[in-house]
Amino acid sequence: MKRVELFFSFLLVPLDFLMIMLAGASSYYIRFAKITTEIRPVIFSLPFGGFLKILALIALAWLVIFALSGLYRIKGNKNPVAEIYRVVEACSTGLVLVVILIFVFRELFSSRFIVLAAWILAIVYIVIARLLVRFLQRTLYTYDIGTHKTVIVGASKSADILIGKFSSQKEFGAEIVKRLRDFSSESAQELEEFIKLKEVDEIIQADPNLSKAEILRLYDFADEHHLTFKYVADLLDAKVLKTEVNEVAGLPVVEVKKTPLEGWGRIIKRFFDILASGILIILTSPITLLTALLIKIDSRGPVFFSERDDGSPVYRVGQGGKLFPYFKFRSMRPGTDGLRYTELAKQNLRNDGPMVKIKDDPRVTRIGRFIRRWSIDELAELFLVFRGYMSLVGPRPHLPEEVAKYEQSHKKVLTIKPGITGLAQVSGRSDLTFEDEVKLDSYYIENWSLLLDLSILLRTPLAVFRNRKAE
Repeated sequence: MKRVELFFSFLLVPLDFLMIMLAGASSYYIRFAKITTEIRPVIFSLPFGGFLKILALIALAWLVIFALSGLYRIKGNKNPVAEIYRVVEACSTGLVLVVILIFVFRELFSSRFIVLAAWILAIVYIVIARLLVRFLQRTLYTYDIGTHKTVIVGASKSADILIGKFSSQKEFGAEIVKRLRDFSSESAQELEEFIKLKEVDEIIQADPNLSKAEILRLYDFADEHHLTFKYVADLLDAKVLKTEVNEVAGLPVVEVKKTPLEGWGRIIKRFFDILASGILIILTSPITLLTALLIKIDSRGPVFFSERDDGSPVYRVGQGGKLFPYFKFRSMRPGTDGLRYTELAKQNLRNDGPMVKIKDDPRVTRIGRFIRRWSIDELAELFLVFRGYMSLVGPRPHLPEEVAKYEQSHKKVLTIKPGITGLAQVSGRSDLTFEDEVKLDSYYIENWSLLLDLSILLRTPLAVFRNRKAE
């Protein structure tokens, strides 16, 4: 580990503390500023000295939360977007701590404004400070300060890509000092002589096709000479990035984790679905009642689409490939569902995959076209979320005949419950190819978090209002 990296990692601790203190002080002065007190007079007493002492204790508690959130993990080249997410998550956890303290010790703070303003300002200040630190760190890389002296091993295209990337983009913090095509005994001896003359920090195995003997020799070499060992993942490794290692009979057994939505993640998501869908059902009830009335006035037939043309129930494919009864507001004329596979098959917009979407669909009623355009027909799915068949956020709930045409790689989207909205929907809705949709859903499954769910839900109204192709 480079001293520069240790310095910057250590620097973040006092810097975060100062930013939290600055956020608290800023919110205090904003609340007591003349322009604010004219709008809402101060009816409580909060001396700045006493406030500052409490703020310092809370700031220290926040630093502990930051540490537990991984914000002080010593690792170079952090993804700035991931770091910002982590800062927001940690600050929000800190806010919950403050709310609990207020509940227990009511005299701590008498102003909700100061608490909320400090939370928002803390996020802004900390993000800005950390981005400046990362910018400074990357700037130093261009002057060869703190860069990792790297040896690339391999004759593959991956090795060529890494060398080109590290050479052209100094902000990665890696300088290629030597390349070996293989790691035979002769190559090991060559590298042994090289490190006696030149500084080397890490070795990257950039060829997944090296023999087992070469890989073991390379790993042992790095271990013996106290060098960081990295490798480019092969096809299997790339598919199993989420793993957990347990010891069984003295042997390391690796379990592949399909999604963070296992264990507590699943419990948290279900609890959130029940709470949020219940609230949304109540809030949207006037819209659902009006929609039901307009559907009955506009055309003959049931309010909900829940039966196929032959009278059999409509099913969708849920988690684990299991079928569940499905319904939504009817947007088409009764008895025309099956035409998508016969008379209207030539008008299918989705020839890239198993899904069927008809351009200028003649089956759609006047009200149906409106409720489809604004996704009102899917409001009925809130009841399916409340029942547990679906989730607010997840992959699309596809038809059994569509899933029957899935390729093996497509079936990953069946790992979790389908959702009313999802990463694919807010990233392009019907304008995406089926393969792109599967890739986005797979990313969501592998990287789920409650924060990601909230982000997708907040982006959904924008996706609805955004112009798109006719369905």
